[in-house]
Amino acid sequence: MNILYLDPYHGGSHAATAEGYAAYSRHAITLLTLPTTGGWRWRMRGAAVTFARMVRERAALMPTPDLVFTTDMLDLAVFRSLTRDSLPPHLPMVVYFFENQLTYPLPPERPRDLSFAWTNYTTALTANRVLFNSDFHRRWFTEALPGLLGRYHDYQERETIAIIGAKSQVLPTGIDLQRLDLPQPLPPPGTHPPVILWSSRWDYDKQPQVFFEALEALEARGADFRLIVAGEAVDPHTPEFVAARQRWSPRLIHWGYPADTATYRRLLHQADIIVSTAIQETLGIGLLEALYCGCIPVLPHRLVYPELLPDRFHANCLYTTFADLVERLSHAVQQCAGLKRHDWRALAAPYDWARMAPRYDSVVEEVALRAGHGG
Repeated sequence: MNILYLDPYHGGSHAATAEGYAAYSRHAITLLTLPTTGGWRWRMRGAAVTFARMVRERAALMPTPDLVFTTDMLDLAVFRSLTRDSLPPHLPMVVYFFENQLTYPLPPERPRDLSFAWTNYTTALTANRVLFNSDFHRRWFTEALPGLLGRYHDYQERETIAIIGAKSQVLPTGIDLQRLDLPQPLPPPGTHPPVILWSSRWDYDKQPQVFFEALEALEARGADFRLIVAGEAVDPHTPEFVAARQRWSPRLIHWGYPADTATYRRLLHQADIIVSTAIQETLGIGLLEALYCGCIPVLPHRLVYPELLPDRFHANCLYTTFADLVERLSHAVQQCAGLKRHDWRALAAPYDWARMAPRYDSVVEEVALRAGHGG
């Protein structure tokens, strides 16, 4: 098959997924991408027009597609309408939801712009198949649709929710985990304080302030630990970010976004415990990468996390309150050696592209077959 992959916001996990699938798929994938520099809002509004132009201009230079694969950042209804004369009729289209604008938590002072939520809704309605990176995300989005449609006084079209649900499917994001394998085994670890890792983005939806409050409580208990802060900062010069670095400098092994894969890999293998305090997480790629490198998870009992860990780990690894967080973290520090013996890597291994790409291929083949496209 020839697959046209449209990535309106080509950065971070979106770019990694597009490039990973293109590298591992058994199909021929043509990638059209737009940079993140325009911001996600402009991409959701304008990418459909830009991609339609690009398809018209490059029609003679690229193979005729059997299927279009895109993401929640594209206004698919607009794209389909603008390409009705330049793409084959009834061309099947698949949309992959990394996140959505119906449920993404906002800062208290920011009102939700429902135009983006509506774009997500019409995109899902337009697509032949709607893919979600987790079952939690699928349920979160679907359960929010009645609230969106119910805002309007008539013609609420609630029956479309069942239409979207019938063509929705869970397909986790593939991850290039093999890049995290060490070139050579590490020497046997000596005695050292457990190393706690923060690899989340430094932003309101990841709640870094809660993480550092938990570290304060942990230190007050007399726990000995070291710290790696490797998440990307939206603005590394914010007073809170600078103050936290100064406060924890005696315990720091590393602070700041890793410069390259080799540095990131080394930090993950140095770490013993990974902590999340997020209020928004639909898959948790950073968590899965840390698990692959042997980290003990301490996670909220919400969002996608209960889905990622087998039930037998919930009691020790998932928390519901701040007091629980401190308890789970303290337990992980005290029992680090024993907890490290669990095969955390096995929980993450199924997400590697070598195993995920055939699943993606099967989905697009089935969608194309139903639509009468593909070889």
